[in-house]
Amino acid sequence: MTAGAWTPTNSTRPNLLDALTDVDSDSYKMALFTSASNLSPSSNTYAALTGEVGTTNTGYSTGGIALAMTKSGTSTVTIVMTTAPVWTAGSAGLTAKWAVIYEVGGNILFYALLDSGGADVGVTNSNTLTVGSNGATIFTLA
Repeated sequence: MTAGAWTPTNSTRPNLLDALTDVDSDSYKMALFTSASNLSPSSNTYAALTGEVGTTNTGYSTGGIALAMTKSGTSTVTIVMTTAPVWTAGSAGLTAKWAVIYEVGGNILFYALLDSGGADVGVTNSNTLTVGSNGATIFTLA
């Protein structure tokens, strides 16, 4: 399975250019969502999303996992994930369709299908789900 590309929401580019989003100093998380989510390009805030992965014996906690990112460059700016989030499935397993990167208490920046073909991704008890990789480029703005 190959994950889909990270997609910025409709507000990501304007928020970055208007300095409303600061990748270097704000706090970010990655959360997982099911196929029942209302996630779309026009989604703005984590709080407005539905269909987050359940927490009962899944190994998932509401809100997801803290995510560290860095930004580099001047004429071409690149945002890189410095640590890849890892979830260990609980006894009920863990199934998700989407990963979402959002600012804690703020806007969604990016989202991606966990399987580029659109299928749900599932892991069974004690197995791990890693989204991304250390040093992976999330977004480039030229």
